[in-house]
Amino acid sequence: MDSTLAKGLGVLEWLARQGDGARLADVAQALGLGRSNAHRTLQTLVQCGWAAQDGASSRYSASLKLFELGALVDSAVDLKNRLHPFLATLAQATGETIHLAVLDGPDIVYLDKFDSPLPVAAYSRIGGRAPAYCVASGKALLAALSLDDTALRTTLGVADDALPAHTPHTLATLAALQADLAAARTRGWASNFEEWRLGVCGLGAAVFNARAEPVAAIGMSVPAIRCTPAQARALALQLVACAAQASASLGWNAPSTS
Repeated sequence: MDSTLAKGLGVLEWLARQGDGARLADVAQALGLGRSNAHRTLQTLVQCGWAAQDGASSRYSASLKLFELGALVDSAVDLKNRLHPFLATLAQATGETIHLAVLDGPDIVYLDKFDSPLPVAAYSRIGGRAPAYCVASGKALLAALSLDDTALRTTLGVADDALPAHTPHTLATLAALQADLAAARTRGWASNFEEWRLGVCGLGAAVFNARAEPVAAIGMSVPAIRCTPAQARALALQLVACAAQASASLGWNAPSTS
């Protein structure tokens, strides 16, 4: 275990539980640290934005960064709970592996899933990550964001137009990815034909909140042997309907087509 990290986290947790903040001496005494050691740890927390020091009293307190992260975690848990029934219905209707994913930097993170009961099924793991640009749920979210090339590079953490290829089918240039995202926006769902893992295809559709912001994606992982273009389109119709119902439950109003 990293003792320095553990010490810093211990100080931060203790500070967060002190309603009025604490003096350096209080921190040192409560955690059994030398004053210089406690001071160094507190100053590191301040410099990293996890703690704040009052200029007048010199008292330390946890910053709002903890609140912000806690709100994000709570939001993700709430999102999972609210959308879980929609995933269950889609899983039962299609027999395929269904998951809920959110965008986290250049990756998607799986929040929830239903495994396929079929003998040949695609695999994903709750809490697992995958590059957003080569899985369908990630591409659905990127398509919904409508990022220009500069913003897309920043999101994916790449310096140029080349993207790492994970299989021979990965869209390995920014231009190819942007064309695929444009097609996904037009039809309302994204696809992945063995771009992340050979033998595994995927479909994804974004879920929107009341402000029309893409907050998650519902994805479907399908073995390539069950994902011909015709099969993909048929499954996508069910997926898009499910995503629309999930979005409506979050207060989203579909744009009028008239």
